[in-house]
Amino acid sequence: MKIALTGGTGFIGGRLIDIAHADGHLLAALTRREQAPREGVEWIAGSLEDRPAVARLVDGADALIHLAGVLNARDAAEFEAGNVDGTLAMLAAATAGGARRFVHVSSLAAREPKLSLYGASKARSEALVETSGLDWAIVRPPAVYGPGDRETLELFKMAKLGIILMPPSGRLSLVHVDDLARLLLALAAPTAPSHILIEPDDGHPGGWTHKAFGEALGAAVGKRPLIVPAPAPLLRLAARADMLVRGPKAKLTPDRAAYFSHRDWTVDPARGCPPALWRPVVATRQGLAQTAAWYRSEGWL
Repeated sequence: MKIALTGGTGFIGGRLIDIAHADGHLLAALTRREQAPREGVEWIAGSLEDRPAVARLVDGADALIHLAGVLNARDAAEFEAGNVDGTLAMLAAATAGGARRFVHVSSLAAREPKLSLYGASKARSEALVETSGLDWAIVRPPAVYGPGDRETLELFKMAKLGIILMPPSGRLSLVHVDDLARLLLALAAPTAPSHILIEPDDGHPGGWTHKAFGEALGAAVGKRPLIVPAPAPLLRLAARADMLVRGPKAKLTPDRAAYFSHRDWTVDPARGCPPALWRPVVATRQGLAQTAAWYRSEGWL
Protein backbone atom coordinates (compact mmCIF):
# COMPACT_ATOMS: atom_id res chain seq x y z
CA MET A 1 0.00 0.00 0.00
CA LYS A 2 0.87 3.65 -0.22
CA ILE A 3 0.00 5.14 3.15
CA ALA A 4 -0.32 8.80 4.12
CA LEU A 5 0.73 9.35 7.72
CA THR A 6 0.43 12.14 10.23
CA GLY A 7 2.39 11.97 13.47
CA GLY A 8 5.23 10.13 11.77
CA THR A 9 7.89 12.04 13.71
CA GLY A 10 6.55 10.89 17.09
CA PHE A 11 7.14 7.81 19.20
CA ILE A 12 4.39 5.62 17.70
CA GLY A 13 4.78 7.02 14.20
CA GLY A 14 8.48 6.30 14.12
CA ARG A 15 7.96 2.63 14.89
CA LEU A 16 5.06 2.43 12.44
CA ILE A 17 7.35 3.72 9.69
CA ASP A 18 9.95 1.05 10.51
CA ILE A 19 7.41 -1.77 10.46
CA ALA A 20 5.58 -0.48 7.38
CA HIS A 21 8.84 -0.25 5.44
CA ALA A 22 9.82 -3.77 6.51
CA ASP A 23 6.44 -4.99 5.22
CA GLY A 24 7.02 -3.34 1.84
CA HIS A 25 4.64 -0.38 2.13
CA LEU A 26 5.41 3.11 0.84
CA LEU A 27 4.72 6.10 3.04
CA ALA A 28 4.24 9.82 2.73
CA ALA A 29 4.61 11.47 6.14
CA LEU A 30 3.83 15.02 7.21
CA THR A 31 6.49 16.90 9.17
CA ARG A 32 6.86 20.40 10.58
CA ARG A 33 10.67 20.14 10.74
CA GLU A 34 13.28 18.94 8.29
CA GLN A 35 13.89 15.20 8.68
CA ALA A 36 16.80 12.98 7.79
CA PRO A 37 16.08 10.79 4.75
CA ARG A 38 14.51 7.41 5.52
CA GLU A 39 14.16 4.64 3.01
CA GLY A 40 10.56 4.10 1.95
CA VAL A 41 9.37 7.47 3.28
CA GLU A 42 8.63 10.69 1.44
CA TRP A 43 8.66 13.55 3.93
CA ILE A 44 6.05 16.24 3.20
CA ALA A 45 6.95 19.58 4.77
CA GLY A 46 3.98 21.25 6.40
CA SER A 47 1.40 21.05 9.17
CA LEU A 48 -2.23 20.03 9.55
CA GLU A 49 -3.18 23.67 8.91
CA ASP A 50 -1.25 23.76 5.63
CA ARG A 51 -3.82 22.76 3.00
CA PRO A 52 -1.40 22.43 0.05
CA ALA A 53 0.92 20.24 2.15
CA VAL A 54 -1.95 18.05 3.32
CA ALA A 55 -3.16 17.70 -0.27
CA ARG A 56 0.32 16.54 -1.32
CA LEU A 57 0.36 14.12 1.58
CA VAL A 58 -2.78 12.24 0.53
CA ASP A 59 -2.13 12.39 -3.23
CA GLY A 60 -2.22 8.83 -4.53
CA ALA A 61 -2.55 7.29 -1.07
CA ASP A 62 -4.53 4.10 -0.56
CA ALA A 63 -5.12 4.88 3.10
CA LEU A 64 -4.48 7.59 5.66
CA ILE A 65 -3.38 6.87 9.24
CA HIS A 66 -4.02 9.91 11.42
CA LEU A 67 -1.71 9.69 14.43
CA ALA A 68 -0.99 13.37 15.03
CA GLY A 69 -2.61 15.00 18.02
CA VAL A 70 -2.11 17.13 21.09
CA LEU A 71 -1.53 15.33 24.39
CA ASN A 72 -0.64 18.34 26.55
CA ALA A 73 -2.14 21.81 26.11
CA ARG A 74 -2.73 24.96 28.12
CA ASP A 75 -6.46 25.17 27.52
CA ALA A 76 -9.47 23.74 25.70
CA ALA A 77 -8.80 25.86 22.62
CA GLU A 78 -5.40 24.26 22.07
CA PHE A 79 -6.86 20.77 22.42
CA GLU A 80 -9.63 21.73 20.01
CA ALA A 81 -7.18 23.04 17.43
CA GLY A 82 -4.86 20.05 17.64
CA ASN A 83 -7.28 17.16 18.00
CA VAL A 84 -10.56 18.33 16.49
CA ASP A 85 -9.64 20.87 13.82
CA GLY A 86 -6.63 18.76 12.82
CA THR A 87 -8.82 15.69 12.35
CA LEU A 88 -11.36 17.69 10.36
CA ALA A 89 -8.58 18.93 8.06
CA MET A 90 -7.36 15.38 7.42
CA LEU A 91 -10.88 14.08 6.78
CA ALA A 92 -11.41 16.85 4.22
CA ALA A 93 -8.08 16.09 2.56
CA ALA A 94 -8.78 12.35 2.45
CA THR A 95 -12.20 12.98 0.91
CA ALA A 96 -10.83 15.39 -1.71
CA GLY A 97 -7.78 13.23 -2.46
CA GLY A 98 -9.63 9.94 -2.82
CA ALA A 99 -7.98 8.13 0.12
CA ARG A 100 -11.13 6.35 1.20
CA ARG A 101 -9.59 4.31 4.04
CA PHE A 102 -9.13 6.46 7.16
CA VAL A 103 -7.56 5.02 10.32
CA HIS A 104 -7.97 7.39 13.24
CA VAL A 105 -5.91 7.05 16.41
CA SER A 106 -7.94 8.27 19.37
CA SER A 107 -7.51 7.39 23.06
CA LEU A 108 -9.29 5.55 25.86
CA ALA A 109 -9.73 9.04 27.31
CA ALA A 110 -12.52 9.57 24.76
CA ARG A 111 -14.68 7.20 26.82
CA GLU A 112 -14.74 9.76 29.64
CA PRO A 113 -15.11 13.12 27.86
CA LYS A 114 -16.19 14.94 31.02
CA LEU A 115 -13.07 13.91 32.88
CA SER A 116 -10.44 15.86 30.92
CA LEU A 117 -10.17 18.43 28.16
CA TYR A 118 -7.98 15.98 26.28
CA GLY A 119 -10.62 13.24 26.44
CA ALA A 120 -13.36 15.65 25.38
CA SER A 121 -11.38 16.72 22.31
CA LYS A 122 -10.69 13.10 21.37
CA ALA A 123 -14.38 12.25 21.69
CA ARG A 124 -15.27 15.11 19.36
CA SER A 125 -12.66 13.96 16.85
CA GLU A 126 -14.20 10.47 16.88
CA ALA A 127 -17.63 11.92 16.14
CA LEU A 128 -16.23 13.70 13.09
CA VAL A 129 -14.70 10.48 11.78
CA GLU A 130 -17.87 8.46 12.33
CA THR A 131 -19.96 10.92 10.31
CA SER A 132 -17.36 11.55 7.60
CA GLY A 133 -18.71 9.18 4.97
CA LEU A 134 -15.26 7.61 4.63
CA ASP A 135 -14.29 3.97 5.12
CA TRP A 136 -13.06 4.47 8.67
CA ALA A 137 -11.61 2.62 11.64
CA ILE A 138 -11.00 4.18 15.06
CA VAL A 139 -8.43 2.86 17.52
CA ARG A 140 -8.44 3.83 21.20
CA PRO A 141 -5.03 2.77 22.53
CA PRO A 142 -4.53 2.38 26.27
CA ALA A 143 -1.12 3.26 27.74
CA VAL A 144 1.47 2.71 25.00
CA TYR A 145 5.04 1.87 25.92
CA GLY A 146 8.23 0.69 24.26
CA PRO A 147 11.73 1.78 23.23
CA GLY A 148 11.80 5.50 22.48
CA ASP A 149 8.84 6.45 24.67
CA ARG A 150 9.41 9.50 26.86
CA GLU A 151 6.02 9.38 28.59
CA THR A 152 6.61 6.16 30.57
CA LEU A 153 10.30 6.95 31.05
CA GLU A 154 9.43 8.84 34.25
CA LEU A 155 7.92 5.66 35.72
CA PHE A 156 11.01 3.63 34.85
CA LYS A 157 13.17 6.27 36.55
CA MET A 158 11.06 6.10 39.71
CA ALA A 159 11.26 2.30 39.66
CA LYS A 160 15.06 2.50 39.47
CA LEU A 161 15.04 4.80 42.51
CA GLY A 162 12.98 2.22 44.40
CA ILE A 163 9.70 4.11 44.85
CA ILE A 164 6.90 4.61 42.32
CA LEU A 165 4.19 7.20 42.79
CA MET A 166 1.13 5.73 41.08
CA PRO A 167 -2.44 7.01 40.60
CA PRO A 168 -5.11 5.99 43.14
CA SER A 169 -5.67 2.24 43.36
CA GLY A 170 -7.19 1.08 40.11
CA ARG A 171 -6.51 -0.78 36.87
CA LEU A 172 -5.10 -0.01 33.45
CA SER A 173 -4.44 -1.71 30.15
CA LEU A 174 -1.21 -1.56 28.17
CA VAL A 175 -0.04 -2.18 24.62
CA HIS A 176 3.48 -2.33 23.17
CA VAL A 177 4.19 0.20 20.45
CA ASP A 178 5.11 -2.50 17.92
CA ASP A 179 1.81 -4.31 18.47
CA LEU A 180 -0.10 -1.04 18.07
CA ALA A 181 1.78 -0.19 14.87
CA ARG A 182 0.96 -3.60 13.41
CA LEU A 183 -2.71 -3.09 14.25
CA LEU A 184 -2.82 0.30 12.52
CA LEU A 185 -1.25 -1.15 9.39
CA ALA A 186 -3.68 -4.08 9.42
CA LEU A 187 -6.60 -1.65 9.65
CA ALA A 188 -5.25 0.39 6.73
CA ALA A 189 -5.61 -2.59 4.39
CA PRO A 190 -8.53 -2.42 1.93
CA THR A 191 -9.88 -5.76 3.20
CA ALA A 192 -10.00 -4.68 6.86
CA PRO A 193 -13.41 -4.25 8.55
CA SER A 194 -15.10 -0.90 8.05
CA HIS A 195 -16.78 1.37 10.58
CA ILE A 196 -15.11 -0.36 13.52
CA LEU A 197 -13.92 1.04 16.86
CA ILE A 198 -11.18 -0.99 18.54
CA GLU A 199 -9.68 -0.87 22.02
CA PRO A 200 -6.51 -2.98 21.80
CA ASP A 201 -4.30 -4.23 24.63
CA ASP A 202 -1.55 -6.70 25.49
CA GLY A 203 -3.95 -9.62 26.01
CA HIS A 204 -3.49 -9.58 29.80
CA PRO A 205 -6.97 -10.54 31.10
CA GLY A 206 -8.63 -7.68 32.97
CA GLY A 207 -5.65 -5.39 32.54
CA TRP A 208 -3.17 -4.62 35.32
CA THR A 209 -3.71 -3.27 38.79
CA HIS A 210 -1.56 -0.22 39.42
CA LYS A 211 0.33 -2.23 42.04
CA ALA A 212 1.02 -5.15 39.66
CA PHE A 213 2.13 -2.76 36.94
CA GLY A 214 4.49 -1.02 39.37
CA GLU A 215 5.95 -4.37 40.37
CA ALA A 216 6.44 -5.29 36.70
CA LEU A 217 8.24 -1.99 36.13
CA GLY A 218 10.47 -2.74 39.10
CA ALA A 219 11.30 -6.20 37.75
CA ALA A 220 12.25 -4.63 34.41
CA VAL A 221 14.95 -2.55 36.13
CA GLY A 222 15.95 -5.18 38.69
CA LYS A 223 14.25 -3.56 41.69
CA ARG A 224 11.43 -4.27 44.12
CA PRO A 225 10.09 -0.72 44.46
CA LEU A 226 7.68 0.64 47.01
CA ILE A 227 4.37 1.36 45.22
CA VAL A 228 2.69 4.47 46.64
CA PRO A 229 -0.89 5.21 45.49
CA ALA A 230 -1.31 8.98 45.26
CA PRO A 231 -4.75 10.40 46.08
CA ALA A 232 -6.29 12.73 43.53
CA PRO A 233 -5.60 15.92 45.56
CA LEU A 234 -1.90 15.02 45.72
CA LEU A 235 -1.81 14.45 41.94
CA ARG A 236 -3.40 17.87 41.41
CA LEU A 237 -0.82 19.44 43.71
CA ALA A 238 2.01 17.64 41.90
CA ALA A 239 0.63 18.88 38.58
CA ARG A 240 0.68 22.49 39.74
CA ALA A 241 4.25 22.01 40.96
CA ASP A 242 5.33 20.46 37.66
CA MET A 243 3.79 23.37 35.76
CA LEU A 244 5.68 25.85 37.95
CA VAL A 245 9.00 24.04 37.50
CA ARG A 246 8.83 22.93 33.85
CA GLY A 247 6.21 25.27 32.45
CA PRO A 248 5.09 24.24 28.94
CA LYS A 249 7.33 21.14 29.16
CA ALA A 250 5.52 19.79 32.23
CA LYS A 251 4.68 16.08 32.01
CA LEU A 252 1.96 16.18 34.67
CA THR A 253 -0.56 18.92 33.89
CA PRO A 254 -3.82 19.50 35.81
CA ASP A 255 -5.70 17.99 32.87
CA ARG A 256 -3.56 14.85 32.94
CA ALA A 257 -3.88 14.65 36.71
CA ALA A 258 -7.66 14.47 36.28
CA TYR A 259 -7.19 11.75 33.68
CA PHE A 260 -4.79 9.73 35.84
CA SER A 261 -7.12 9.91 38.84
CA HIS A 262 -9.72 7.76 37.10
CA ARG A 263 -9.62 4.24 38.55
CA ASP A 264 -10.42 2.17 35.45
CA TRP A 265 -8.46 2.61 32.24
CA THR A 266 -8.84 -0.97 31.05
CA VAL A 267 -10.06 -1.73 27.56
CA ASP A 268 -13.55 -3.03 26.87
CA PRO A 269 -13.26 -6.68 25.72
CA ALA A 270 -16.36 -6.16 23.56
CA ARG A 271 -14.31 -3.68 21.51
CA GLY A 272 -11.40 -6.05 20.97
CA CYS A 273 -9.93 -6.57 17.51
CA PRO A 274 -11.09 -9.59 15.50
CA PRO A 275 -8.34 -12.18 16.14
CA ALA A 276 -8.13 -13.03 12.45
CA LEU A 277 -7.02 -9.44 11.77
CA TRP A 278 -4.65 -8.83 14.69
CA ARG A 279 -3.56 -10.10 18.06
CA PRO A 280 -0.79 -8.83 20.38
CA VAL A 281 2.51 -10.72 20.32
CA VAL A 282 4.64 -8.81 22.87
CA ALA A 283 4.20 -10.09 26.42
CA THR A 284 4.21 -7.09 28.72
CA ARG A 285 6.89 -8.22 31.16
CA GLN A 286 9.16 -9.03 28.23
CA GLY A 287 8.31 -5.71 26.59
CA LEU A 288 9.04 -3.73 29.76
CA ALA A 289 12.42 -5.44 30.14
CA GLN A 290 13.21 -4.71 26.49
CA THR A 291 12.22 -1.08 26.97
CA ALA A 292 14.36 -0.71 30.10
CA ALA A 293 17.34 -2.21 28.24
CA TRP A 294 16.84 0.30 25.41
CA TYR A 295 16.66 3.20 27.87
CA ARG A 296 19.92 2.08 29.45
CA SER A 297 21.64 1.67 26.08
CA GLU A 298 20.66 5.23 25.16
CA GLY A 299 21.71 6.67 28.51
CA TRP A 300 18.14 7.62 29.42
CA LEU A 301 17.95 5.40 32.48
